[in-house]
Amino acid sequence: MDQLISVVVIGLSVGGMYALLALGLAMVFAVIGLVNFAHGEMIAVTGYSMFFLLMTGIPFSVVAIFAVFMAIIAAVLMERIAFRPVRNATLAAGLITSFALEMILETGWSNFISPLRRPIKIPPWVMHYWQIGDTGINTYQIIAILMTIISVVTLTIFLKRTILGLAMRAAAEDFPVVQLMGIRANRVIATAFAISGMLAGFAGLLWIAQRSSVDPHIGLNPTIKAFIAVVFGGVGSLSGAVAGGLILGIMEVCLRSFLPESAMPFREAIGYSVVILVLLKWPDGLISMKFGRKKD
Repeated sequence: MDQLISVVVIGLSVGGMYALLALGLAMVFAVIGLVNFAHGEMIAVTGYSMFFLLMTGIPFSVVAIFAVFMAIIAAVLMERIAFRPVRNATLAAGLITSFALEMILETGWSNFISPLRRPIKIPPWVMHYWQIGDTGINTYQIIAILMTIISVVTLTIFLKRTILGLAMRAAAEDFPVVQLMGIRANRVIATAFAISGMLAGFAGLLWIAQRSSVDPHIGLNPTIKAFIAVVFGGVGSLSGAVAGGLILGIMEVCLRSFLPESAMPFREAIGYSVVILVLLKWPDGLISMKFGRKKD
């Protein structure tokens, strides 16, 4: 029982990071129909901001806040410089732009900073272990779960209770009509990118705290997992993206904990096979089990 509780807690902390990234991806896709494969580079922005700022002796809490702010700025600049010029082009143009941007940024990190991992000193309290009965959790896992809950709740309130949030929800339903109603399209889209950058920054803090390092390819693996979570939960559904991320994280930790040693090399393949089987049954993702193709 204690092992099961530990697996669930770790799974929720890992899944929470995937959920934050998936939520950012889903939000941009819902508003403008763009799958932003450069989304994971915001994790690198967060990591390198922490790397350079920590060398100045600034307290870790201030560094973490500033690193997330840099991810927000980078996401907004990404939309303004790279994606706005191709907004009215074909879907393929947007995809190629996102791939190109991702490769440009990765190349930039490698050539102008370093192709190697750079260590980031994480305060001991982040990984402090709390004993609870025969099991225990560390502060990092608590922070990951709380950060996910607070982010999802705050974003839900923003989307349902603010004028800009309502405009974003309307844009997700029918963007051309929103434009005809006089709502400024650039403001809505820039806000969507800013929120996605913030969520990626939070996910970046969690990913970097776990690894205690940053490298040019740090955003690749979590972005792939986040994209799978979006499809798994239901493309275009924000709640589906969160559910997909959490389930993916729990499933990943369960496979790591309960698979026999001989099957460990096939862990990733088994996990993805489960995702494929679910999508064969419900092609629109988990959200279609109850809501069909309804969007949030």
